Amino acid sequence: MNAPDKMFHLPDVQATPDQRQLAIQKVGVKGLRYPLALAAADGAVQHTVAELTMAVGLAPEVKGTHMSRFVEILERPRGALQAADLPALLQEMLGHLQAESGNIDLAFPYFIAKAAPVSGVSSLLDYDVRLQVEQQPGAPIRTTLAVTAPVTSLCPCSKKISEYGAHNQRSHITISAELRQPMAVEELVRLAEEEASCEVFGLLKRPDEKWVTERAYDNPKFVEDLVRDIALRLMAEPRIGRWSVASENFESIHNHSAYAELCGENV
Repeated sequence: MNAPDKMFHLPDVQATPDQRQLAIQKVGVKGLRYPLALAAADGAVQHTVAELTMAVGLAPEVKGTHMSRFVEILERPRGALQAADLPALLQEMLGHLQAESGNIDLAFPYFIAKAAPVSGVSSLLDYDVRLQVEQQPGAPIRTTLAVTAPVTSLCPCSKKISEYGAHNQRSHITISAELRQPMAVEELVRLAEEEASCEVFGLLKRPDEKWVTERAYDNPKFVEDLVRDIALRLMAEPRIGRWSVASENFESIHNHSAYAELCGENV
């Protein structure tokens, strides 16, 4: 028997029955990096690198899934991953692994060019983004987009009780939205930035620094204000179903963060 013939006669231990009769909700691969191409709000294509988690549900009588098949799916001729192709890729994954449920989760940096408010100088700012597609038995595919935007928040209490000045901090606002219709990353980012005391920039000149300092001072917000104001915007967005918004304020006068989270679902 030659080497190729031996390969086809090797035992498949993963396909043998399992006697414990315990279903596993998610089993697959994690930490897999792959190129990703995304359509930006202006129609341009941004190339980045995503870290993938690919998982399926495992029936109670099956010992294990075939891990190599997840990578095989990615390596089929298609070039960089496209966000619009993820639902089809999910269906392909479920069929290839003979599963009824599964999800594909991508985490990646996304860069937006921003112009400074006064000087107009342009610089790139990076945002952490997650994109997930999920299939459950008898249910439609769910697509969830999540962004984390760095912003400035200024304390209303500090401003009120101080004769001059007020303490502020950098905050991370994370919005997660189950999409009924497509939305660009930039749209969720702008929603977060517009409701903050002030947005942040990669590059500022002195007139810009004056502007952002005064903008934050004129627009103080508690961490509770941030999530409530953003929640009102999310509730008015028909393209979103279930959603959540969280803000972590990295306090400048404490060695801990202030945190708030608010969740909901649009009917």
